[in-house]
Amino acid sequence: MDRRNIVLTGFMGAGKTSVGDALAKLLGRKLIDMDTWIQAREGQTVAEIFAERGEEYFRELERALILELAVSENLVIATGGGALVNPENRAAFANAQIICLDASVDEILARLNGANDRPLLHGDKRTRVQELLDARRDAYNAIEMHVDTHQRTPEEIAREIVNRLETREIPVKTPDRAYPIFLGTGLLGRVGELVRAQQFAARCAVVTNPTVGALYGERVLESLRAENFSPTLIEIPDGEQFKTLDTVRELYDHFIAAKLERRSLIIALGGGVIGDTVGFAAATYLRGVPFVQIPTTLLSMVDSSIGGKVAVDHPSGKNLIGAFKFPACVIADLSTLETLPVKEYRAGMAEVLKHGVIGDEGLFREIRELREIGEIDGALLERALKVKIEIVERDPFEENIRAHLNLGHTFGQAIERLAEYKMRHGYAVAMGVSVAARLAANISFCDAKTRDEIISLYEKFELPTHLPREFSAEQILNAMGTDKKIQHGALRLILPREIGRVEIVDDVAREEIVRALEESF
Repeated sequence: MDRRNIVLTGFMGAGKTSVGDALAKLLGRKLIDMDTWIQAREGQTVAEIFAERGEEYFRELERALILELAVSENLVIATGGGALVNPENRAAFANAQIICLDASVDEILARLNGANDRPLLHGDKRTRVQELLDARRDAYNAIEMHVDTHQRTPEEIAREIVNRLETREIPVKTPDRAYPIFLGTGLLGRVGELVRAQQFAARCAVVTNPTVGALYGERVLESLRAENFSPTLIEIPDGEQFKTLDTVRELYDHFIAAKLERRSLIIALGGGVIGDTVGFAAATYLRGVPFVQIPTTLLSMVDSSIGGKVAVDHPSGKNLIGAFKFPACVIADLSTLETLPVKEYRAGMAEVLKHGVIGDEGLFREIRELREIGEIDGALLERALKVKIEIVERDPFEENIRAHLNLGHTFGQAIERLAEYKMRHGYAVAMGVSVAARLAANISFCDAKTRDEIISLYEKFELPTHLPREFSAEQILNAMGTDKKIQHGALRLILPREIGRVEIVDDVAREEIVRALEESF
């Protein structure tokens, strides 16, 4: 997290001081409670200052303290409830991260029960609280980030604030618009909030599989309902063998039964199979409806959820029936990786490493220094994402350099097909990249050091770099015959030139491909 001050504001009783204390402890920062500081400096309570010198004098003290604190950093600042009503005071904190804590009238009254030191609560407290809330509504609404404090501990609220402040919003440009990738922790409980600004219809659908649905389905549904959506949960079977037109047809039936319309949002909650299948269904239902990707595996976070390619398989090949469907947004909650089996995590690392080989030598070197697989963090994932984003933005419909992202896929997808799609995609990619590295070195397209660095890093994360012995080189070569990257009858291969740079090669001799395959057993 950066060192900008975090400023907590909101109505009296919203919990600014208690949340501020929990937040300061969590972040190892100093808490500045403005009312406490003013009281210490003046030698009087806030109530005494109001009674003897008036509210205007107190607001001048607040203003002076705000200007003083605005030039500092790395603080947690709890303001008085009226401190940021003045737009000049909000502007003074322009470089800070301002959060408004929200509470209902009933909750405020319960928290202030018996308090007689609130100078603005004269007369009937309920009436006065409502009057002040009404008067300050526009000022509070001017603050972008709000956090609900209802029936939550200060520690829970502080943790949510940290998660939200650490959320990365990464833009992806498309030919006609842009969409964001939200990357952070605790995002599943904020899905409704993250999609509400795009004015979708109330009816929507969340499509997942039974395993992911049991873990995260209700959390996503609750977040949507909290923002006045009416979601329908739809579950489809898990596994590449169900990534078919038959599954898409079943989804159409569910969409019709849920009465989804043209502005109804369809959310894919799961890994790459869910994202691809649901995305293709969204692209074709009613000639296209809005679509959101919520990837729950490392593989889908760094690869399939980005770039708008959606598809289902055909008996003749993987992803042969598809479309380009850019999502309204991608919501990648890093906490879902905590429940990911280690083999699935490794499968995702295959794509992260591939992105380093394709376009970020520094990422490749940083990953090489990791001691274990679980050390990859949001910053490294963002770098991996940006490799793909840069390429997708330059070539959204895979007409030229987007093919670079297919490093290892021509070989890997052939292996997947021969294995009847019972192999993890990431493992097939690791094998495919390893074959491509051996081939590139054999034809002097890259040096032996580059080949060895690539293969050794895959092996470091216990990813397979050799082909299954039950298949022959000839079988794999034949399975490559239906690859989508064939152009004018010629097989296009993506080969590494060096770490961080790959190129398209169209004229590799068949005997060299066979040689590289045979060396990979």
